[in-house]
Parts: sequence; structure tokens; C-alpha cells
Amino acid sequence: MTGRYQIQQKNKMKSIIQEKHIARAMTYEQFLRLNEQLLLENRTTGANQSPAMLEYTRLNDRRMRRLNKTLKLEPLLVEKLKSIDTPWVWLVLTEAWCGDAAQNIPVLAKMAEQNKNIDLRLILRDENLDVMDAYLTNGGRSIPKLICLTPEMEEIGTWGPRPEPVQQMVLDFKKEENGDYQVFVEKVQLWYARDKALSFQQEMLPLLDAWIAKSK
Repeated sequence: MTGRYQIQQKNKMKSIIQEKHIARAMTYEQFLRLNEQLLLENRTTGANQSPAMLEYTRLNDRRMRRLNKTLKLEPLLVEKLKSIDTPWVWLVLTEAWCGDAAQNIPVLAKMAEQNKNIDLRLILRDENLDVMDAYLTNGGRSIPKLICLTPEMEEIGTWGPRPEPVQQMVLDFKKEENGDYQVFVEKVQLWYARDKALSFQQEMLPLLDAWIAKSK
């Protein structure tokens, strides 16, 4: 597979990611606490502290906490996750205001809970542009972006920034001359609500197969 889902078919390649990036990365729980604290201060992550970004962050905080309680993984995906028998680091580029991140990172967190071999870590995009610019999507700094690594910082594969149906929605919207962005955002969030993370889980199944094979 190519494009959004990069899977090295040859030997694992050393990533630009270094131990220093992992050392300053957050757990999912720490990310939630960071968002909570920032919102108490009427702030968000990143340089853009506009009212719109603050509102997105508030919505995302509620979305993530709701998904933490309601999200259910498909049995086949759980079985696949439990079969991973080598240590992986899942490093995710994100920001608190990102709607796609709020919908997909809780799914990644639930996946990582299924196997102690998966170490999920989050870093903020705008504080780690050296990493972000090595993992662009169609030339853009789109997030969330998951990079699967060995403990030696060798790249196994990537996923992101969003499930394929939403990615296509984004591409279609960019072709519109006078599209209403707010209407588009609401359309995307409605899709996520109806999909219940099933598309993302289905996309992960072949990726996990490829990553497991590559880890042997």
C-alpha cells in the first residue's frame, strides 16, 4: 500500500524520531489532563488562541471523554491486537483543537489497552515540526498522524490523518470554490457519530497484519 498508509516493504528504516521525542511525549491520560488544565485557563495547544480554537478544544474534550466510556472494539480487531508479541511504540502527532484527533485518538488508546506491547505516546504537532514535516499528507501537516516504531526507533508503518471516507470528504471539500467550512465540519462530525469508529477499525486490520509480519 502507498500514500496515506506507508508500509516499508523492505528492511525497517531508521526514523527521524529519536528517543528525545519519546521522552517528552505524553500518555493519553496526560493529554486529557493537559486539555482539562488548558481549558480552565481558557487556552488550547498551539499558537492560535482564538475563540474558535478554544471552542473546538472544549468540544473535543467532551468527545474524547464520551468515547472513552462508549467506544467498543470489534472482536476481530481485539484478537489481532492481542497477537502482537513484539514491543511497539505508537507515536501520535496531535493538537487539542483537532476534531479528527478527538475522534480517532480514543480509538487508538482503546487499541493500545489490549496489549502491553503497545506503548501509545502523544506529541504536539506544532512543538515537533521536525517530526511532522517528515510525515506530511499530500504536502500538508494533517493530524492525527500515527507512526508505529520499534523500541530502537525504526519505522514499521503509519496511519492517518483520518479514515478513508473522511479523507475523501476533505479532498472533495477542497475542490469546492465557495464551500461553507462550518457546514463541512458538522457534516464530518455527523459521519463520525454514525460510523462509531468502525471504518477506522476495519482499516487497522490489514495494517496490523502488515506491521506484525514486518516485526518478525
